[in-house]
Parts: sequence; C-alpha cells; structure tokens
Amino acid sequence: VIENFASITHDFLIEKMKKDPTVTYVNAGVPMAAGFVQSKRKELSELRKQYVDVGIAEEHATTFISGMAKNGAKPVFSVISTFLQRTYDQLSHDLAINNNPAVILVFGGTLKGMNDITHLGYFDIPLVSNIPNIVYLAPTTKEEYLAMLDWGIEQNDYPVVIKVPGGAVIHSKTEIDNDYSELNTFKIVENGENVAIIGLGEFFELGKEVKTLLKEKSEINATLINPRYISGIDEKLLNELKTNHKVVVTLESGQKDGGFGQKISAFYGNSDMKVINVGAKKEFTDEIPYDEFFKNNRLTKEQIVEDILDVLR
Repeated sequence: VIENFASITHDFLIEKMKKDPTVTYVNAGVPMAAGFVQSKRKELSELRKQYVDVGIAEEHATTFISGMAKNGAKPVFSVISTFLQRTYDQLSHDLAINNNPAVILVFGGTLKGMNDITHLGYFDIPLVSNIPNIVYLAPTTKEEYLAMLDWGIEQNDYPVVIKVPGGAVIHSKTEIDNDYSELNTFKIVENGENVAIIGLGEFFELGKEVKTLLKEKSEINATLINPRYISGIDEKLLNELKTNHKVVVTLESGQKDGGFGQKISAFYGNSDMKVINVGAKKEFTDEIPYDEFFKNNRLTKEQIVEDILDVLR
C-alpha cells in the first residue's frame, strides 16, 4: 500500500481521539481529504461524538472550531485549499482576532493538485499567511507533519494552520523538532555559500534537486534551508546570509504575488542581496498539463538553475 497524507492524518487523529476526548475532527463535506472515508467512518463507534461533518459550510466550520477551542476542546478542521476562500472572513474575524488555538489542515494546496479553473489549490499562502495571529506551518516530510500537528493540537497560544504536502510522502532522515513555539525560526539543513535555496514545504525536495544540479553545472555549493513557517520570516538567519551569499532563491508551491517569497524579497529590499522568487504567476488556468504549466512558470530545476546563473553573471 502506497502511503498518503490522508491515511496518515486519519490514523494519527484516531489515536489522539482515543487518548483525549477533547480532540475532535471537523470537516465540511469532504471527510475523505483526511482519510475519513466511508468504511473508516463506520468504525468510529465510541468516537462518534468526536467526529463532526458540518456539510458544505466552511464558514460555519471555522467559527465552530474557534468556539470549541475557546471552551477547552482541541478541534482539528481539515479543508481542501480551493474551498478555503469561502471562509476568509471567519478565519480573520472569528478565529484570528480571538486568537483561539484551533488547528486547520489545508489539503490540496499545491501546484500539482486539481487543475481545473474552479478548483485551483495555489492561492492559500497569500490568503492565510497575511492574517495576524495565525501561525501557518509548512512541513516537508511525514515526520515533520505529524510533529507539527501534535504541537498544534497541544499548544494553547495560537490558531495553527498546516499546509499538508502534496504528492509523494517523503520521510525524514534526521531528527525533527517537536516544539514550534519559537516562531519563524528557519532551519539550515545544508550549509554552503554564494546561493541560498529556501524550499518551502513540498518544494523543499525541488530545492534539493536545484542544489544538486547547480553543483553539477557550476561547482556552487548552495545553502539549503527549510523555512517551516509561512507566516513570518527569520530575520536573524536572513541577515546572517548576507555575509557569504549573493543570491537567495525562494521556492513555493503557490502563487508568487503576495506569497512567501515576496516576504523575503521585501526584507532584502534595501540590501545588495539578489532574490529570485519561484512560484506560479497570478492567473487562473484551466486544465493545463503539469509539464506545460511548470515550464510556463519557470518551475523546472533546469530553468531555476539557469535563472540563478543569469543573476550571478
């Protein structure tokens, strides 16, 4: 059986729900996104009260989990990225202003997901990450995802949103952190010089590929960074990069305008650092094949390396 983040999420939440009656799974008419398919729902039995499907009403779900968290419960709401737009008002007004510690899991927030014009999943970064108080996290692996999810459920200080990686499940080969309360601390995974590659969430793997190809093409040993946080930047680390780096490359599986990379560009605005933001153009597309879409947006590793070398010339 091939692992996927839906079943991983289901199995983790069931164990949490068994141990803690205040942990409640909430969804808005798409339980299968987090692995709660019909056969699994039939097995809930004594956990039935900890499973809530509000129907196609993301707005209600967000206000509902905010109220639950305020009263001591530990709600986890799973939503598909393309449907998150419906609940912007409640995210901001009901959840963030009250700073209630509910958890939201965003599935399908990827450039490799649904690609018809009404179901595009790459607008959630600009939407969520610019609302005050919300901590938006981007795990790169299964282990990092589960650590962030566990932390989000158990902490009491912030509304936590987690961008579930799209595509294949990657495993961590090294130890990962279990505490994310020191907000906006990026992690240098491999030290290098001249070029720093910041690969957000699922695009961390693309960052590895870019680093390898860059070394082959130009002998440049790039620094590789896992930022982990979408909703803020690590100013200390970004300042330190100025000492021996000329270019910072940001990679995100989402729209560039108003996104993660532009936060980095804004930070370096009055310095000598060059910044390349890699992501999707601001446009609605309709059923463009992935290969074509990636080429159109200069998202292939070859194009990214080409762009890096152009800036260094």
